[in-house]
Amino acid sequence: MTADAGRPPGFTIITGMSGAGRSETAHSLEDLGYFVVDNMPPALLGKMAELASRPGGPARIAIVVDVRGGVFFEELTEALAELKALHIDARIVFLDASDDDLVTRYESTRRRHPLAPAERVVEGIRKERMMMAPLRGDADLVIDTTGLTPHELRDRIREAFGGAAPEEGLQVSVVSFGFKYGAPRDADVVLDVRFLPNPHWVDDLRPLPGTEPAVREYVRSQPAYRAFVDQVRELLDVAVPGYVREGKSYLTLAIGCTGGRHRSVVTAEEIGAYFRERGLPVVVVHRDVERP
Repeated sequence: MTADAGRPPGFTIITGMSGAGRSETAHSLEDLGYFVVDNMPPALLGKMAELASRPGGPARIAIVVDVRGGVFFEELTEALAELKALHIDARIVFLDASDDDLVTRYESTRRRHPLAPAERVVEGIRKERMMMAPLRGDADLVIDTTGLTPHELRDRIREAFGGAAPEEGLQVSVVSFGFKYGAPRDADVVLDVRFLPNPHWVDDLRPLPGTEPAVREYVRSQPAYRAFVDQVRELLDVAVPGYVREGKSYLTLAIGCTGGRHRSVVTAEEIGAYFRERGLPVVVVHRDVERP
């Protein structure tokens, strides 16, 4: 894919915790037609933008930037400011995962952490998390890969990047989850529906997921459900236009119940419909619906 004449390329900066899936993300974007450069010093971003802006240059570029760049990593803020001055769109995708998952992944590959070549992996993760905290806060999209297989991560990337181009508006993910498995680390907004009666305690409904009509009817019939959803819709009516005006590209809204099988699934489906009614690209993911 080449850039239109006179139109600057778009940059996606892939960064995050070592072991959280940066390489898999880069490969997935490459499959989607991005021109991908791995571990490029941030100081060269401006030069890359200049080269890409020439006739026939790539329209969409993904750059992997991480702690392997050593002192170069500290130049990223300055490089992003340079891109902004050149009126080049740059978005940051931050890959994260729980410390336990990161340790397990390092142990399975027997690789050393780049910040702890002679120390325990957990010490390298601690150092990296401190170093990465400001960048995580500035990220346009945070993807929590805790518990995800490489295939599931590729699906998340395709969902986020395979549809409308980022400049076409806010892209939304609605995620149902179970609090007993932990809230998604990449959520911008978290809603708790554990106040609703739990279908788990209804014998006929317990084995059924929230996607089944019987469970959906039970949850939606609760008086508090309709009042809650109406309030959420009113809140989103105010917040979503604000996100769009401020140039936010990605929004992850997480809805949790105890186990992530019933109440959160029903509510997530309805909130997903809210975004579709407004013409916004939305993906609804039921993270824990298959868990026991």
